[in-house]
Amino acid sequence: MSSYYPRTKDLTRTRKSLTDSPPSSPSATDKNYRHERLSRYDSSGESATDKPLGRTSSYTRRETRLAALTRQEQDSTAKDYKKMYAEALHENERLKSRLQDSKQELAKIRSQLEKITQRHDRISERSSILESEKRILTELKSDNQRLKDENGALIRVISKLSK
Repeated sequence: MSSYYPRTKDLTRTRKSLTDSPPSSPSATDKNYRHERLSRYDSSGESATDKPLGRTSSYTRRETRLAALTRQEQDSTAKDYKKMYAEALHENERLKSRLQDSKQELAKIRSQLEKITQRHDRISERSSILESEKRILTELKSDNQRLKDENGALIRVISKLSK
């Protein structure tokens, strides 16, 4: 499409140079003739009487379409960049939110793990206490049995002495 622009500019320059160039000897009749000639032609160089009312020449319509298409392409690329930037920002915010949620979940899991570890430590302490209590209980039972045996032996000795 860019190949159309230089041609358009050249044609416009050519038209301007033809219409803007002063006559070699400007006389009153030449000026009137030039003014009349310019008023009959519009900026496209087409005679006002040649073209139908409300319509432009096919060349002008084509140029207008090309300019509009180029503008749309430029706008769409600009919009695409804006859209891409907005989407990237939105995605970034979404990811930040997910990261924050993940951090909160991680903190929650760590606190749960700490509680479980403390509970396990308490259970370990309890089990060690239970084991030591069992040993003490076993020792007490054996001491109790020994004392019963000694008591029985003393009772026999006393009964023999009393006879």
